[in-house]
Amino acid sequence: MNYKDRLQEFLDELYLFQDWMERYEYIINLGKKLPTFPEEFKTEDRLIKGCQSKVWLATSYQDGCLVLQADSDSLITKGLIAIFVRLFSHLPIQEVIDADLTPLEQSGLREHLVPMRANALHTMSSQIKEAAKVMI
Repeated sequence: MNYKDRLQEFLDELYLFQDWMERYEYIINLGKKLPTFPEEFKTEDRLIKGCQSKVWLATSYQDGCLVLQADSDSLITKGLIAIFVRLFSHLPIQEVIDADLTPLEQSGLREHLVPMRANALHTMSSQIKEAAKVMI
């Protein structure tokens, strides 16, 4: 599935929920479903700077695609990084770099987060795209 299809699938699922409390629960559950992040990966160089909570991101390159692993010490933030793992992991590098995040931003997610977590969304996506650029 390409990025646009993944994004649409995520947004369709998000919009199934009527209010933001239900949507937050859905996002938290996405985080709970992330694969276990190895403890040895929880290093300073893998921390996403600028996030209120600790968010670790491990990136690798496999068969022309970006592979992501992530974790956080906060349930909602873990859910937010899980969105990006779902959207970007195992996609071709150029597709990650070119990904348009406008529909995600227009979903209302950013507006319904406290400012620090809203900024974390941008920080997470920027760091993932930068990691992809380095792999070209």
